Amino acid sequence: MRTTPPARPAAPGRWRRIGSAAAATAALLLAGFGTATHADAAAPSSSKVTWTSACSTPAKGQMACKALRVTGGLTAFQQAKAKADGVTPKAADAATPSGYGPSDLQSAYGLTSAAASKGSGETIAIVDAYDDPNAEADLAKYRSYYGLSACTTANGCFKKVSQTGSTTSLPSANTGWAEEISLDLDMASAICPNCNILLVEAKSATMANLGTAVNEAVTLGAKYVSNSYGGSESSSDTSYDSSYFNHPGVAITVSAGDSGYGAEYPAASKYVTAVGGTALSKATSTTRGWAETVWKTSSTEGTGSGCSAYDAKPTWQTDTGCTKRTISDVAAVADPATGVSVYDSYGVTAGWYTFGGTSASSPIIAGVYALAGTPSSSSYPAKFPYTAAGTSALNDVTSGNNGTCSTTYLCTAQSGYDGPTGWGTPEGVSAFAG
Repeated sequence: MRTTPPARPAAPGRWRRIGSAAAATAALLLAGFGTATHADAAAPSSSKVTWTSACSTPAKGQMACKALRVTGGLTAFQQAKAKADGVTPKAADAATPSGYGPSDLQSAYGLTSAAASKGSGETIAIVDAYDDPNAEADLAKYRSYYGLSACTTANGCFKKVSQTGSTTSLPSANTGWAEEISLDLDMASAICPNCNILLVEAKSATMANLGTAVNEAVTLGAKYVSNSYGGSESSSDTSYDSSYFNHPGVAITVSAGDSGYGAEYPAASKYVTAVGGTALSKATSTTRGWAETVWKTSSTEGTGSGCSAYDAKPTWQTDTGCTKRTISDVAAVADPATGVSVYDSYGVTAGWYTFGGTSASSPIIAGVYALAGTPSSSSYPAKFPYTAAGTSALNDVTSGNNGTCSTTYLCTAQSGYDGPTGWGTPEGVSAFAG
């Protein structure tokens, strides 16, 4: 089990923690006309975005959640809104959203039409540790604000269970993981508002309990399972693969990590779609209307990527820089400075928060798989984007890096495949169907 941060070149793959707002100044994209401004570049102090990890440092042998909550500064969403309104940007408060909402994300990834017409009858499972007592109520606030249909236990859209499938005997509550849960539920809703949502809560953050929760999600019929957690690799990972993640016909997405270059598990599993992170900004000069770069704030703050030390390379992955599994496969927004809007109330002031981390990108990609339709029963959906590689079905991210490495493409964006963003971000759903 995971007991210590993994060894890594240039600080990859360890537990990511930020102790204070001053410790984390993120890349801020000036939406519509700007470029990425990183922590080591000059920027107006009023524009600096700071954040903290939602979850506390994990106990020995446990996974870390990947949710990062913005604590100060002006996000890309706020900058864009102020520019459009012609007013001076104001700092966020819990009364109003300060991050991207469903229409922004659907627009950025070419999903507006699919989100309106597809997803009915599909179930996205969110696997997290511990209980969020306010999960359903907070989800209702998010969906109501953005005009999404109600998703409740009463109407059959929402269901919360323990790792054994119980609806009454739930794990103990945890404020940090509750923030993670709110982020995951809201992102699944933002991308696939017609989907049903199954929240499976593990009794603790060990791989054994989270893996049991993954199996329960599949047993209960979910064809799309999002996992926004991770930790250092270990020699047990191949056994975890066979015990928890080998589910043909199920799209299992996993956050690539938030500590910059370096491999983490379960993103390293050959059976899952490893999801890297980008910084996302509006770009009026492009046909798409949006632009993305690799998310990196510093050498230890950014999307994960790299070579697995244990997991074999899947047959559909043919890059030569890693003899074993390469992370990532695809990507979506994760930079807290270009973060997403979330409603949360458990253990915090009830209201709106902005979140980032690859915790956001994993449920986003799970939602895209759901919009694309049920995978064939014998398929491994992680392969689907590789079939569409190099086509207009994916936005190729070609700028930015998440650290330093001896094989450049493993940590630096380039045309085609690269470690931080895989084959790119969604442009519609066709790259995720099969």
